[in-house]
Amino acid sequence: MQPKQPEERMAEFAYPSFGYRPPNNPGGVEHCRVAIVGGGPVGLSAALDLAKHGISCVLLDEEDTVSVGSRAICYAKRTLEIWDRLGVGERMLDKGVTWQLGRVFHGPAQRYSFDLLPESGHRFPAFINLQQYYAELFLVEAARAQEAIDLRWKHRAVGVTTGNDGVRLSVEAPDGGYTLVADYLLAADGARSTIRRQLGLDFRGQVFEDRFLIADVHMKADFPTERWFWFEPPFHNGGSALLHKQPDDIWRIDLQLGWQADPEVERQPARVIPRLKAMLGENTPFELQWVSIYTFQCRRLDHFRHGRILFIGDAAHQVSPFGARGANSGVQDVDNLIWKLAYVMTGEAPDALLDTYDSERVEAAEENILHSTRSTDFIVPRNSAAKALRDAVLDLAGDYAFARQMVNSGRLSLPTRYRDSPLSTPDDEVFAGGPPPGAPAIDAPLNDGDWLLRRCQNGFTLLTFDAEAAVPAPLASRISTLPVHNQDLIARRYGAEPGTVYLLRPDQHVAARWRRANPEKISKAYRKALMQPV
Repeated sequence: MQPKQPEERMAEFAYPSFGYRPPNNPGGVEHCRVAIVGGGPVGLSAALDLAKHGISCVLLDEEDTVSVGSRAICYAKRTLEIWDRLGVGERMLDKGVTWQLGRVFHGPAQRYSFDLLPESGHRFPAFINLQQYYAELFLVEAARAQEAIDLRWKHRAVGVTTGNDGVRLSVEAPDGGYTLVADYLLAADGARSTIRRQLGLDFRGQVFEDRFLIADVHMKADFPTERWFWFEPPFHNGGSALLHKQPDDIWRIDLQLGWQADPEVERQPARVIPRLKAMLGENTPFELQWVSIYTFQCRRLDHFRHGRILFIGDAAHQVSPFGARGANSGVQDVDNLIWKLAYVMTGEAPDALLDTYDSERVEAAEENILHSTRSTDFIVPRNSAAKALRDAVLDLAGDYAFARQMVNSGRLSLPTRYRDSPLSTPDDEVFAGGPPPGAPAIDAPLNDGDWLLRRCQNGFTLLTFDAEAAVPAPLASRISTLPVHNQDLIARRYGAEPGTVYLLRPDQHVAARWRRANPEKISKAYRKALMQPV
């Protein structure tokens, strides 16, 4: 059986057409509370989060369907927890391929394997693999069910100007142009952001001199549902390779090509198919469904906030694909931003709270860029000495645990702890464990069959461990309480003892924790987390 051509692709997935509707005032001016430019996973997540906070928005996208090809496929536990808060987590999980095991090879030999979630008692797995087109489809269908979300397909933002009272977008649509005036603009329009270009903003960072091939292949295969990474595999001389399973018997294959590779030539089936046959076997039947060539880039804007314009996702930062830090960090941008924007727009917090979106997520971007750069340097050594060191580490990793810590085939995405956040109240007592201020809360099963993070999805939450701590009366409608009694697993994960109290932010990061709390401490920590006068 001969491999089929890419033009015959995607039999398993029917690309939808979301349809076009004209603007409300063609040729005129419209107003909205929040405008979002970009209908990918990040922009759609932002729209759902705004709706959850009761804020209407208009989302503009120049296409009328989902992304072509698998693109971002690897979604982390924290992203699934955020999507669960937005009402789509279970659907992503049900369709996605769950995995937590990985294997690293050097040449033909396996050097070691790893388990990303060795402990049970988590609602979501370490990762799922799910094609981006499915993620976008599920998010669109959820957004369509929200009256507060106005989805406008085939509406293209072509210009932007700012003022003290809002942002003016020039929009082109099939029926003609119009102006959309928004109180705030969220730029989620990706790595080639029109909004970023219109404002004259540049990325700073590094573009690495190497190219990689991505191929989506449909095949029936008995490879386990694991992440397999090869350094210098026997089937692909001098490069690296990655294999991942996706839903619908689609397999993602990445192959290192080198900087001199011509992208136009290398994406042709006549070049791709022999490479895949060398990896999969000459007689293995498969269908080639999608091909792309990419270059490692580790870059970001200096600042993600520019007045009433806020950049999220790839419009704000870029990292290399290894490590699954792109889409995951974009969804976590949304998680950090939207609750702050909601509190500012309702007058419960000062405008300065939005500055902490910039500071906290720039910290996260720097962390992701650091890990991504280190991964790239390990995968693509800069010189012969660096390659010799890498190969020695890989040889040692088969027998020595210390060497495995030095292997870097892509440090996989983890949420950022905001170590220096001005919103956090520092510990005033000793904690031997548990998430510190600025870190994300840890999920765990509750005795009643529910999950801890599912009960912490509506604003600020006070976790009390066999404690009598009470929310101050003036804040009773603003902070919910989740008592935890005689639940050893949760207490262990939180380093808790009887009397321990945690205050969680609306994005489920820790605002403060105490061995003993009182209404005054809780009130001060709450106000600090909103940048209100303490």
